[in-house]
Amino acid sequence: MIDLLVVCAKNIRRKKMRSLLTVLSIAIGVGSVVLISSIGNLGRYFISNELSSLGLDGLAISATAKAASKKLYPSDLEVIKSNTQVQEATPMMVKVSRARMRGLVAETVVWGIDQNARKVVALDLIHGRALSAADVSRSNPVCMVDERVAQAFYKRSNIVGKILTLDFMGNTQEYEIVGIVTSGSSLLQNMLVDYVPGFIYLPYTSMSAVSGQSGFDQIAVKLHSPDRSDIVAQSLITALERSSGQKSAFKAENLAQQKDKLNNMLNIVTLVLTIIAGVSLVVAGLGIMTVMIVSVNERTREIGIKKSIGANKRTIMLEFLLEAFTLSLAGGTAGCVLGMACMVMASILMGLPVLISLPMVGVSMGFSVVVGVLFGVYPAKLAAEMHPVDALRFE
Repeated sequence: MIDLLVVCAKNIRRKKMRSLLTVLSIAIGVGSVVLISSIGNLGRYFISNELSSLGLDGLAISATAKAASKKLYPSDLEVIKSNTQVQEATPMMVKVSRARMRGLVAETVVWGIDQNARKVVALDLIHGRALSAADVSRSNPVCMVDERVAQAFYKRSNIVGKILTLDFMGNTQEYEIVGIVTSGSSLLQNMLVDYVPGFIYLPYTSMSAVSGQSGFDQIAVKLHSPDRSDIVAQSLITALERSSGQKSAFKAENLAQQKDKLNNMLNIVTLVLTIIAGVSLVVAGLGIMTVMIVSVNERTREIGIKKSIGANKRTIMLEFLLEAFTLSLAGGTAGCVLGMACMVMASILMGLPVLISLPMVGVSMGFSVVVGVLFGVYPAKLAAEMHPVDALRFE
């Protein structure tokens, strides 16, 4: 075996450029698979974190078209909060409105919330204060604005104390800005920047007073055990129907399931892209076969000499298989290192977590070696089955 390893190393060094190109083709294929799988992991991480940060890992309770009133009310909120599985619940109203400051106008999404909204939806306060229970109970004309709104009107983030005018279907009202927040995470915000410049948050009582809308559009619910969301959702619907005396009047949307669906879609996309990248490994395997066939033809006389002095078919075949194995192993190792290095560098430069699937790295390397050896079988068989006399006559 040691002699075979020495011969293998000499044969690879004999055609350095050809061997290097073969190794490089395998490395590119393996590196692509590792990189794509890592990007898929990063995508799943961001989807989970971003949707969770927006409160999309609980339940959203709303009224159906069969309800006598298409809205939810404080009594419904109390019914939901009385459930022992509910950690927190907050009412939500939403409308699109025009915001005016400094003679500038911008389309914004206005949310009517209460003082508990920050426990359910990620509203990170960066300046000023949050809405209080007093603001809600007194319908105070105050608001919190997203940092994007502040930047759009004043080119800075801290505009606490400024006055903002909102227009609800012709009804205008001035609000004092008491807090600046970042809503959710920056990635989804950046995706929506061309459509929604920013969000504004009012006490839902203040929003009801100026818009004329009574009741909530929905109630966002955070659970103690998200794994039991389906059971808790049915329990909440039953309690609301019993309280209101209406059947099929309420619905609960399991937002955690929506997150899972998005993750599954991303898994499918990642798998398809990984398979496409894996095709390049098959192409690289064909390259190994071509190189090995050329090598057999170049070393025909050498094979004849070895056979004439006693080398058997097994030894000749093992020599060429070992060469194919070495090339594919070197390419697989280089590809894994290359893929991981690219992912680490990109993560550091972009300030992202490094998420590399080590099982996928192992599978990629193993697949590259298997492909290389399989495509090396045919050339090795050609070499092993040569007749010594014919091989010695070869010029």
